[in-house]
Amino acid sequence: MSSPIGSKNNVKIFVLYLMENIGYPLDFVTINDIVMQTDYVMYLDFAESFNEMLDSGLIEELKNRVGDPEYVVTEKGRCVARELRSDILPSILDKSLACALRYIDFSRRGIEANCTIEPREDGRYDFNCSFEEKRNKIFRISLVVDSFDRAKRMKDNFINRPEVIYRGVFALLAGNVNYLFD
Repeated sequence: MSSPIGSKNNVKIFVLYLMENIGYPLDFVTINDIVMQTDYVMYLDFAESFNEMLDSGLIEELKNRVGDPEYVVTEKGRCVARELRSDILPSILDKSLACALRYIDFSRRGIEANCTIEPREDGRYDFNCSFEEKRNKIFRISLVVDSFDRAKRMKDNFINRPEVIYRGVFALLAGNVNYLFD
């Protein structure tokens, strides 16, 4: 099964575009995480493409100050990303870059996500989630949920994409997504 974004060449263009627009060296795990934010690329396609980009000189490995590998786009990679990005819808690239930048901001701030499910006497469950930044609670929500299965799905979603939950609730409360209220 191939990635929704299309061919392996499109995967490479997608990764190069994100890395180039972030503009500073990233470790493999962070690159993987930003690529996976929007589900346009499957992990196996990413992993294969990443190694091929290294081998073909589209990206290069650098060592950070503690000697760990980080990766940057080469001039050749920048040229490929610029010339071929029209193969991918601009809306996909824009959405993916916005998601990547939000993810990086969230992880660099050192925000920790916490989530618990607690049974209630009435057979329902308390679903509690929170975020802490530098040991200060910056976000807390509690919901009463009708089943453990629903609470578990909510917890899985929260753990998989905590920055999306944080920004979504913040946007809703700030009135920045009014289409939901119409």
